[in-house]
Amino acid sequence: MQTNRAAVIDDEVQARRLVARAVEKLGFEVETFSSGHNFLARMAEDPFQLVFIDLKLPDMDGLDILEAVKTGFDNVEAVIITGNASIPSAVEATAKGASNYVVKPFRLQEIKTIVREAQEKIALRSENRRLREALEKAPRKDFLGSSPAMLEVFAMIRKVAGVNCNVLLQADTGTGKERAAKAIHDLSPRKDKTFVSFNCGGFTEELISSELFGHEKGAFTGATATKIGLLESANGGTVFLDEIGEMPLNMQVKLLHVIQERRIMRVGGTQPIDLDIRIIAATNRDLEEAMLAGEFREDLFYRLNVVRIYLPPLAERKEDIPLLANHFLEIFNTRFGKGVRSISPEAMDILVQYNYPGNVRELENIVQRAVALTDGETVGIRELPQDLLNLSFSSLGTPGLLPLEEVERRHIQRVLEATGYNKGLSSSILGIPRTTLWRRIKKFGLKADED
Repeated sequence: MQTNRAAVIDDEVQARRLVARAVEKLGFEVETFSSGHNFLARMAEDPFQLVFIDLKLPDMDGLDILEAVKTGFDNVEAVIITGNASIPSAVEATAKGASNYVVKPFRLQEIKTIVREAQEKIALRSENRRLREALEKAPRKDFLGSSPAMLEVFAMIRKVAGVNCNVLLQADTGTGKERAAKAIHDLSPRKDKTFVSFNCGGFTEELISSELFGHEKGAFTGATATKIGLLESANGGTVFLDEIGEMPLNMQVKLLHVIQERRIMRVGGTQPIDLDIRIIAATNRDLEEAMLAGEFREDLFYRLNVVRIYLPPLAERKEDIPLLANHFLEIFNTRFGKGVRSISPEAMDILVQYNYPGNVRELENIVQRAVALTDGETVGIRELPQDLLNLSFSSLGTPGLLPLEEVERRHIQRVLEATGYNKGLSSSILGIPRTTLWRRIKKFGLKADED
Protein backbone atom coordinates (compact mmCIF):
# COMPACT_ATOMS: atom_id res chain seq x y z
CA MET A 1 0.00 0.00 0.00
CA GLN A 2 1.33 3.42 -0.97
CA THR A 3 2.24 5.67 1.97
CA ASN A 4 0.61 9.09 2.00
CA ARG A 5 2.94 12.08 1.87
CA ALA A 6 2.67 15.31 3.84
CA ALA A 7 4.45 18.67 3.71
CA VAL A 8 4.91 21.24 6.46
CA ILE A 9 5.71 24.81 5.30
CA ASP A 10 6.71 27.10 8.18
CA ASP A 11 9.73 29.37 8.69
CA GLU A 12 9.72 28.74 12.47
CA VAL A 13 11.95 25.73 13.12
CA GLN A 14 10.26 24.58 16.35
CA ALA A 15 6.75 24.79 14.93
CA ARG A 16 7.83 22.99 11.79
CA ARG A 17 9.45 20.15 13.74
CA LEU A 18 6.50 19.75 16.12
CA VAL A 19 3.97 19.42 13.32
CA ALA A 20 6.24 17.10 11.33
CA ARG A 21 6.72 14.73 14.28
CA ALA A 22 2.99 14.57 14.96
CA VAL A 23 2.17 13.84 11.32
CA GLU A 24 4.91 11.20 11.01
CA LYS A 25 3.56 9.32 14.04
CA LEU A 26 0.28 8.89 12.19
CA GLY A 27 1.90 7.14 9.23
CA PHE A 28 2.75 9.92 6.76
CA GLU A 29 6.06 10.47 5.02
CA VAL A 30 6.84 14.11 5.83
CA GLU A 31 8.98 16.74 4.15
CA THR A 32 9.47 20.20 5.65
CA PHE A 33 10.03 23.58 3.98
CA SER A 34 10.88 27.06 5.24
CA SER A 35 9.74 28.83 2.07
CA GLY A 36 6.78 28.68 -0.27
CA HIS A 37 8.75 28.58 -3.54
CA ASN A 38 10.77 25.52 -2.51
CA PHE A 39 7.60 23.74 -1.47
CA LEU A 40 5.77 24.47 -4.74
CA ALA A 41 8.73 23.25 -6.77
CA ARG A 42 8.73 19.98 -4.82
CA MET A 43 4.94 19.70 -5.05
CA ALA A 44 5.17 19.89 -8.83
CA GLU A 45 7.68 17.00 -8.84
CA ASP A 46 5.82 14.67 -6.48
CA PRO A 47 2.48 15.90 -5.08
CA PHE A 48 1.64 15.67 -1.39
CA GLN A 49 -1.74 14.53 -0.10
CA LEU A 50 -1.63 16.70 3.05
CA VAL A 51 0.00 20.12 3.46
CA PHE A 52 0.34 22.42 6.49
CA ILE A 53 0.83 26.03 5.32
CA ASP A 54 1.93 28.89 7.54
CA LEU A 55 0.11 32.09 6.60
CA LYS A 56 3.20 34.26 7.08
CA LEU A 57 6.29 33.16 5.16
CA PRO A 58 9.34 35.25 4.14
CA ASP A 59 8.84 34.78 0.39
CA MET A 60 5.12 34.18 -0.12
CA ASP A 61 1.74 34.71 1.46
CA GLY A 62 0.15 31.49 2.72
CA LEU A 63 -3.09 32.26 0.89
CA ASP A 64 -1.20 32.41 -2.41
CA ILE A 65 0.32 28.99 -1.69
CA LEU A 66 -3.13 27.64 -0.84
CA GLU A 67 -4.53 28.99 -4.12
CA ALA A 68 -1.69 27.40 -6.10
CA VAL A 69 -2.25 24.06 -4.35
CA LYS A 70 -6.03 23.99 -4.80
CA THR A 71 -5.78 25.17 -8.43
CA GLY A 72 -3.00 22.91 -9.64
CA PHE A 73 -3.57 19.71 -7.68
CA ASP A 74 -6.66 17.60 -7.10
CA ASN A 75 -7.69 16.16 -3.76
CA VAL A 76 -5.12 17.80 -1.48
CA GLU A 77 -5.95 18.37 2.18
CA ALA A 78 -4.61 21.83 3.14
CA VAL A 79 -4.33 23.01 6.76
CA ILE A 80 -3.47 26.62 7.60
CA ILE A 81 -1.05 27.48 10.43
CA THR A 82 -1.67 30.88 11.95
CA GLY A 83 -1.17 33.10 14.99
CA ASN A 84 -3.97 34.68 17.03
CA ALA A 85 -3.72 37.96 15.11
CA SER A 86 -4.35 36.24 11.78
CA ILE A 87 -7.38 34.11 12.66
CA PRO A 88 -9.66 36.08 10.26
CA SER A 89 -7.24 35.23 7.44
CA ALA A 90 -7.33 31.58 8.46
CA VAL A 91 -11.13 31.63 8.34
CA GLU A 92 -10.88 33.21 4.89
CA ALA A 93 -8.54 30.37 3.88
CA THR A 94 -11.15 27.73 4.81
CA ALA A 95 -13.59 29.51 2.51
CA LYS A 96 -10.98 29.21 -0.26
CA GLY A 97 -10.54 25.48 0.14
CA ALA A 98 -8.46 24.85 3.26
CA SER A 99 -9.88 21.90 5.19
CA ASN A 100 -8.91 23.31 8.61
CA TYR A 101 -6.63 25.70 10.48
CA VAL A 102 -4.56 25.54 13.65
CA VAL A 103 -3.56 28.48 15.86
CA LYS A 104 -0.09 28.93 17.39
CA PRO A 105 0.86 27.95 20.00
CA PHE A 106 -0.88 24.68 19.27
CA ARG A 107 -1.20 21.46 21.23
CA LEU A 108 0.02 18.12 19.89
CA GLN A 109 -3.40 16.52 20.32
CA GLU A 110 -4.94 19.26 18.20
CA ILE A 111 -2.57 18.44 15.34
CA LYS A 112 -3.29 14.72 15.65
CA THR A 113 -7.04 15.28 15.49
CA ILE A 114 -6.70 17.37 12.34
CA VAL A 115 -4.42 14.78 10.73
CA ARG A 116 -6.81 11.90 11.52
CA GLU A 117 -9.69 13.82 9.94
CA ALA A 118 -7.53 14.43 6.88
CA GLN A 119 -6.59 10.73 6.76
CA GLU A 120 -10.24 9.72 6.62
CA LYS A 121 -10.92 12.13 3.75
CA ILE A 122 -7.82 10.98 1.85
CA ALA A 123 -8.75 7.33 2.36
CA LEU A 124 -12.32 7.97 1.21
CA ARG A 125 -11.15 9.74 -1.94
CA SER A 126 -8.63 7.00 -2.61
CA GLU A 127 -11.30 4.33 -2.26
CA ASN A 128 -13.69 6.26 -4.49
CA ARG A 129 -10.95 6.57 -7.11
CA ARG A 130 -10.22 2.86 -6.83
CA LEU A 131 -13.93 2.15 -7.20
CA ARG A 132 -14.15 4.25 -10.35
CA GLU A 133 -11.10 2.51 -11.82
CA ALA A 134 -12.53 -0.89 -10.93
CA LEU A 135 -15.84 0.04 -12.55
CA GLU A 136 -13.97 0.92 -15.73
CA LYS A 137 -12.16 -2.43 -15.74
CA ALA A 138 -15.14 -4.55 -14.67
CA PRO A 139 -17.35 -6.18 -17.30
CA ARG A 140 -20.41 -5.10 -15.27
CA LYS A 141 -20.95 -2.35 -12.70
CA ASP A 142 -22.22 -4.94 -10.19
CA PHE A 143 -19.36 -7.42 -10.73
CA LEU A 144 -16.29 -5.78 -9.23
CA GLY A 145 -12.74 -6.50 -8.22
CA SER A 146 -9.24 -5.14 -8.64
CA SER A 147 -7.30 -8.10 -7.20
CA PRO A 148 -5.05 -10.09 -9.58
CA ALA A 149 -7.44 -13.04 -9.31
CA MET A 150 -10.45 -11.00 -10.42
CA LEU A 151 -8.56 -9.18 -13.16
CA GLU A 152 -7.73 -12.61 -14.55
CA VAL A 153 -11.42 -13.54 -14.38
CA PHE A 154 -12.38 -10.33 -16.21
CA ALA A 155 -9.80 -11.06 -18.91
CA MET A 156 -11.20 -14.56 -19.40
CA ILE A 157 -14.76 -13.23 -19.60
CA ARG A 158 -13.80 -10.74 -22.29
CA LYS A 159 -11.98 -13.42 -24.28
CA VAL A 160 -14.78 -15.94 -24.18
CA ALA A 161 -17.70 -13.51 -24.55
CA GLY A 162 -17.28 -13.08 -28.29
CA VAL A 163 -16.89 -16.81 -28.94
CA ASN A 164 -20.14 -18.76 -29.34
CA CYS A 165 -19.23 -21.60 -26.98
CA ASN A 166 -20.63 -22.98 -23.74
CA VAL A 167 -18.97 -21.93 -20.47
CA LEU A 168 -18.74 -23.64 -17.09
CA LEU A 169 -18.34 -21.42 -14.02
CA GLN A 170 -16.69 -23.19 -11.09
CA ALA A 171 -17.58 -21.20 -7.99
CA ASP A 172 -18.89 -21.33 -4.44
CA THR A 173 -22.31 -19.98 -3.52
CA GLY A 174 -22.36 -16.20 -3.13
CA THR A 175 -19.35 -15.44 -5.34
CA GLY A 176 -21.36 -13.78 -8.10
CA LYS A 177 -21.92 -16.61 -10.60
CA GLU A 178 -25.03 -15.08 -12.16
CA ARG A 179 -23.32 -11.69 -12.44
CA ALA A 180 -20.40 -13.36 -14.22
CA ALA A 181 -22.82 -15.09 -16.57
CA LYS A 182 -24.60 -11.80 -17.29
CA ALA A 183 -21.22 -10.18 -17.96
CA ILE A 184 -20.45 -12.82 -20.60
CA HIS A 185 -23.88 -12.28 -22.15
CA ASP A 186 -23.60 -8.46 -22.09
CA LEU A 187 -20.25 -8.56 -23.90
CA SER A 188 -21.37 -11.12 -26.48
CA PRO A 189 -23.10 -10.73 -29.85
CA ARG A 190 -26.23 -12.02 -28.06
CA LYS A 191 -26.38 -8.99 -25.74
CA ASP A 192 -29.60 -7.65 -27.32
CA LYS A 193 -31.36 -10.99 -26.90
CA THR A 194 -32.87 -12.59 -23.81
CA PHE A 195 -30.86 -13.75 -20.78
CA VAL A 196 -32.65 -16.29 -18.56
CA SER A 197 -31.45 -18.09 -15.45
CA PHE A 198 -32.59 -21.27 -13.74
CA ASN A 199 -31.39 -22.96 -10.56
CA CYS A 200 -31.26 -26.73 -11.07
CA GLY A 201 -31.10 -27.58 -7.37
CA GLY A 202 -34.02 -28.56 -5.18
CA PHE A 203 -36.61 -29.25 -7.91
CA THR A 204 -38.25 -32.45 -9.12
CA GLU A 205 -37.52 -33.77 -12.57
CA GLU A 206 -41.10 -32.96 -13.68
CA LEU A 207 -40.84 -29.35 -12.55
CA ILE A 208 -37.43 -28.86 -14.18
CA SER A 209 -38.75 -30.34 -17.42
CA SER A 210 -41.80 -28.09 -17.43
CA GLU A 211 -39.77 -24.97 -16.62
CA LEU A 212 -37.03 -25.60 -19.19
CA PHE A 213 -39.00 -27.19 -22.03
CA GLY A 214 -42.50 -25.84 -21.49
CA HIS A 215 -45.62 -27.86 -22.22
CA GLU A 216 -48.59 -28.03 -24.53
CA LYS A 217 -52.14 -27.46 -23.37
CA GLY A 218 -53.55 -30.69 -21.94
CA ALA A 219 -50.13 -32.35 -21.66
CA PHE A 220 -50.95 -33.32 -18.06
CA THR A 221 -53.55 -32.62 -15.41
CA GLY A 222 -53.58 -28.89 -14.71
CA ALA A 223 -51.98 -27.91 -18.01
CA THR A 224 -54.82 -25.62 -19.02
CA ALA A 225 -52.75 -23.58 -21.46
CA THR A 226 -49.59 -23.89 -23.54
CA LYS A 227 -46.50 -22.76 -21.65
CA ILE A 228 -43.29 -21.53 -23.32
CA GLY A 229 -40.24 -22.97 -21.51
CA LEU A 230 -37.17 -21.00 -20.49
CA LEU A 231 -35.01 -22.53 -23.22
CA GLU A 232 -37.46 -21.52 -25.93
CA SER A 233 -38.01 -18.06 -24.43
CA ALA A 234 -34.25 -17.44 -24.62
CA ASN A 235 -33.98 -18.37 -28.29
CA GLY A 236 -31.15 -16.29 -29.76
CA GLY A 237 -29.87 -15.42 -26.29
CA THR A 238 -28.20 -16.99 -23.25
CA VAL A 239 -29.39 -19.55 -20.69
CA PHE A 240 -27.68 -19.64 -17.29
CA LEU A 241 -28.07 -22.96 -15.45
CA ASP A 242 -26.93 -22.60 -11.86
CA GLU A 243 -26.10 -25.61 -9.66
CA ILE A 244 -25.92 -27.81 -12.76
CA GLY A 245 -24.37 -30.56 -10.64
CA GLU A 246 -27.72 -31.01 -8.86
CA MET A 247 -29.68 -31.74 -12.08
CA PRO A 248 -31.25 -35.24 -12.04
CA LEU A 249 -29.63 -37.77 -14.41
CA ASN A 250 -32.72 -38.13 -16.61
CA MET A 251 -32.81 -34.36 -17.12
CA GLN A 252 -29.09 -34.42 -17.92
CA VAL A 253 -29.92 -36.74 -20.83
CA LYS A 254 -32.57 -34.34 -22.10
CA LEU A 255 -30.26 -31.32 -21.78
CA LEU A 256 -27.51 -33.19 -23.64
CA HIS A 257 -29.99 -33.91 -26.45
CA VAL A 258 -30.84 -30.19 -26.67
CA ILE A 259 -27.17 -29.24 -26.94
CA GLN A 260 -26.49 -31.87 -29.60
CA GLU A 261 -29.60 -31.41 -31.73
CA ARG A 262 -30.18 -27.69 -31.06
CA ARG A 263 -33.90 -28.25 -30.84
CA ILE A 264 -36.45 -28.95 -28.12
CA MET A 265 -39.80 -30.63 -27.77
CA ARG A 266 -42.37 -29.21 -25.37
CA VAL A 267 -43.85 -31.68 -22.89
CA GLY A 268 -46.84 -33.21 -24.72
CA GLY A 269 -45.72 -31.69 -28.00
CA THR A 270 -45.22 -33.40 -31.35
CA GLN A 271 -43.28 -30.79 -33.33
CA PRO A 272 -39.60 -30.04 -32.57
CA ILE A 273 -38.63 -26.38 -32.18
CA ASP A 274 -35.28 -25.17 -33.51
CA LEU A 275 -33.16 -23.52 -30.85
CA ASP A 276 -30.20 -21.13 -30.94
CA ILE A 277 -28.95 -20.57 -27.40
CA ARG A 278 -25.69 -20.30 -25.53
CA ILE A 279 -25.50 -22.20 -22.26
CA ILE A 280 -23.52 -20.97 -19.28
CA ALA A 281 -23.58 -23.48 -16.44
CA ALA A 282 -22.32 -23.05 -12.89
CA THR A 283 -21.53 -25.40 -10.05
CA ASN A 284 -19.88 -25.48 -6.65
CA ARG A 285 -19.38 -29.25 -6.92
CA ASP A 286 -16.38 -31.10 -8.30
CA LEU A 287 -18.02 -32.50 -11.42
CA GLU A 288 -15.10 -34.84 -12.12
CA GLU A 289 -15.78 -36.52 -8.76
CA ALA A 290 -19.53 -36.52 -9.51
CA MET A 291 -18.81 -38.32 -12.81
CA LEU A 292 -16.76 -40.99 -11.01
CA ALA A 293 -19.63 -41.44 -8.55
CA GLY A 294 -22.09 -41.86 -11.44
CA GLU A 295 -23.96 -38.67 -10.48
CA PHE A 296 -23.08 -36.60 -13.54
CA ARG A 297 -22.86 -37.63 -17.19
CA GLU A 298 -19.42 -37.47 -18.71
CA ASP A 299 -20.73 -36.57 -22.18
CA LEU A 300 -22.74 -33.63 -20.78
CA PHE A 301 -19.72 -32.45 -18.78
CA TYR A 302 -17.57 -32.17 -21.90
CA ARG A 303 -20.36 -30.39 -23.77
CA LEU A 304 -20.63 -27.77 -21.01
CA ASN A 305 -16.95 -27.53 -20.11
CA VAL A 306 -15.71 -25.95 -23.34
CA VAL A 307 -14.23 -23.08 -21.30
CA ARG A 308 -14.09 -23.22 -17.52
CA ILE A 309 -13.78 -20.06 -15.42
CA TYR A 310 -12.94 -20.26 -11.73
CA LEU A 311 -14.47 -17.55 -9.52
CA PRO A 312 -12.38 -17.23 -6.34
CA PRO A 313 -14.12 -17.03 -2.95
CA LEU A 314 -13.90 -13.69 -1.18
CA ALA A 315 -11.42 -15.11 1.35
CA GLU A 316 -8.94 -15.56 -1.54
CA ARG A 317 -9.21 -11.92 -2.65
CA LYS A 318 -9.45 -9.92 0.55
CA GLU A 319 -7.89 -6.88 -1.10
CA ASP A 320 -11.25 -6.47 -2.88
CA ILE A 321 -13.22 -6.18 0.39
CA PRO A 322 -12.82 -2.37 0.84
CA LEU A 323 -13.79 -1.85 -2.81
CA LEU A 324 -16.88 -4.05 -2.54
CA ALA A 325 -17.87 -2.70 0.89
CA ASN A 326 -17.82 0.89 -0.35
CA HIS A 327 -19.72 -0.13 -3.49
CA PHE A 328 -22.47 -1.70 -1.37
CA LEU A 329 -22.41 1.33 0.95
CA GLU A 330 -23.22 3.60 -1.99
CA ILE A 331 -26.04 1.31 -3.12
CA PHE A 332 -27.77 1.04 0.25
CA ASN A 333 -27.11 4.66 1.20
CA THR A 334 -29.09 5.67 -1.89
CA ARG A 335 -31.74 2.99 -1.38
CA PHE A 336 -32.35 3.94 2.24
CA GLY A 337 -32.10 7.70 1.62
CA LYS A 338 -29.39 8.17 4.23
CA GLY A 339 -26.28 10.34 4.50
CA VAL A 340 -23.68 7.63 5.14
CA ARG A 341 -20.45 8.55 3.37
CA SER A 342 -17.77 6.16 4.61
CA ILE A 343 -16.72 3.16 6.69
CA SER A 344 -14.36 3.91 9.56
CA PRO A 345 -10.81 2.46 9.34
CA GLU A 346 -11.47 0.36 12.47
CA ALA A 347 -14.66 -1.12 11.01
CA MET A 348 -12.98 -1.74 7.67
CA ASP A 349 -10.12 -3.58 9.41
CA ILE A 350 -12.66 -5.95 10.96
CA LEU A 351 -14.42 -6.47 7.62
CA VAL A 352 -11.10 -7.33 5.96
CA GLN A 353 -10.15 -9.84 8.71
CA TYR A 354 -13.34 -11.89 8.34
CA ASN A 355 -13.30 -14.96 6.05
CA TYR A 356 -16.88 -14.78 4.65
CA PRO A 357 -18.22 -18.33 4.31
CA GLY A 358 -21.14 -16.68 2.46
CA ASN A 359 -18.73 -14.82 0.15
CA VAL A 360 -19.70 -11.54 -1.52
CA ARG A 361 -23.38 -12.03 -0.73
CA GLU A 362 -22.58 -12.16 2.99
CA LEU A 363 -20.49 -8.97 2.79
CA GLU A 364 -23.38 -7.28 0.98
CA ASN A 365 -25.79 -8.25 3.76
CA ILE A 366 -23.39 -7.03 6.47
CA VAL A 367 -22.99 -3.62 4.79
CA GLN A 368 -26.73 -3.34 4.18
CA ARG A 369 -27.38 -3.92 7.90
CA ALA A 370 -24.65 -1.46 8.90
CA VAL A 371 -25.99 1.33 6.67
CA ALA A 372 -29.50 0.76 8.00
CA LEU A 373 -28.25 1.12 11.61
CA THR A 374 -25.88 4.07 11.08
CA ASP A 375 -27.14 7.43 12.34
CA GLY A 376 -24.22 9.61 11.24
CA GLU A 377 -21.98 9.80 8.18
CA THR A 378 -19.65 6.92 9.04
CA VAL A 379 -20.23 3.21 9.62
CA GLY A 380 -18.39 2.32 12.83
CA ILE A 381 -17.62 -0.84 14.76
CA ARG A 382 -20.88 -0.70 16.69
CA GLU A 383 -22.88 -1.07 13.46
CA LEU A 384 -21.21 -4.42 12.66
CA PRO A 385 -22.76 -7.73 13.81
CA GLN A 386 -21.65 -8.79 17.27
CA ASP A 387 -20.49 -12.22 16.12
CA LEU A 388 -18.22 -10.51 13.60
CA LEU A 389 -16.68 -8.42 16.39
CA ASN A 390 -16.22 -11.47 18.62
CA LEU A 391 -14.42 -13.32 15.81
CA SER A 392 -12.24 -10.29 15.18
CA PHE A 393 -11.27 -9.94 18.82
CA SER A 394 -10.55 -13.66 19.23
CA SER A 395 -8.39 -13.67 16.08
CA LEU A 396 -6.09 -11.12 17.70
CA GLY A 397 -5.13 -13.74 20.27
CA THR A 398 -5.29 -11.23 23.13
CA PRO A 399 -7.65 -12.30 25.94
CA GLY A 400 -8.13 -8.71 27.15
CA LEU A 401 -9.66 -7.48 23.89
CA LEU A 402 -13.31 -8.32 24.56
CA PRO A 403 -16.62 -6.49 24.21
CA LEU A 404 -17.25 -4.25 27.22
CA GLU A 405 -20.29 -6.26 28.28
CA GLU A 406 -18.23 -9.47 28.39
CA VAL A 407 -15.52 -7.73 30.44
CA GLU A 408 -18.22 -6.62 32.93
CA ARG A 409 -19.71 -10.11 33.17
CA ARG A 410 -16.35 -11.77 33.85
CA HIS A 411 -15.33 -9.14 36.40
CA ILE A 412 -18.56 -9.46 38.40
CA GLN A 413 -18.19 -13.25 38.42
CA ARG A 414 -14.61 -12.96 39.72
CA VAL A 415 -15.62 -10.58 42.51
CA LEU A 416 -18.48 -12.89 43.56
CA GLU A 417 -16.10 -15.85 43.70
CA ALA A 418 -13.47 -13.85 45.64
CA THR A 419 -15.99 -12.76 48.30
CA GLY A 420 -17.54 -16.19 48.70
CA TYR A 421 -20.70 -14.88 47.00
CA ASN A 422 -21.25 -12.22 49.66
CA LYS A 423 -23.60 -9.83 47.83
CA GLY A 424 -23.10 -6.94 50.21
CA LEU A 425 -19.31 -7.08 50.06
CA SER A 426 -19.36 -7.68 46.30
CA SER A 427 -21.57 -4.66 45.65
CA SER A 428 -19.27 -2.53 47.82
CA ILE A 429 -16.16 -3.65 45.92
CA LEU A 430 -17.87 -3.10 42.56
CA GLY A 431 -19.14 0.33 43.64
CA ILE A 432 -22.74 -0.41 42.70
CA PRO A 433 -25.94 -0.78 44.78
CA ARG A 434 -26.93 -4.28 45.80
CA THR A 435 -30.09 -4.06 43.67
CA THR A 436 -27.96 -3.23 40.62
CA LEU A 437 -25.75 -6.25 41.38
CA TRP A 438 -28.81 -8.51 41.44
CA ARG A 439 -29.93 -7.12 38.07
CA ARG A 440 -26.46 -7.77 36.60
CA ILE A 441 -26.45 -11.34 37.98
CA LYS A 442 -29.82 -11.97 36.33
CA LYS A 443 -28.85 -10.23 33.09
CA PHE A 444 -25.63 -12.20 32.66
CA GLY A 445 -26.97 -15.49 34.00
CA LEU A 446 -24.23 -15.61 36.65
CA LYS A 447 -23.91 -18.00 39.58
CA ALA A 448 -25.50 -16.24 42.56
CA ASP A 449 -24.43 -18.69 45.28
CA GLU A 450 -21.49 -20.96 45.96
CA ASP A 451 -22.20 -24.62 45.19
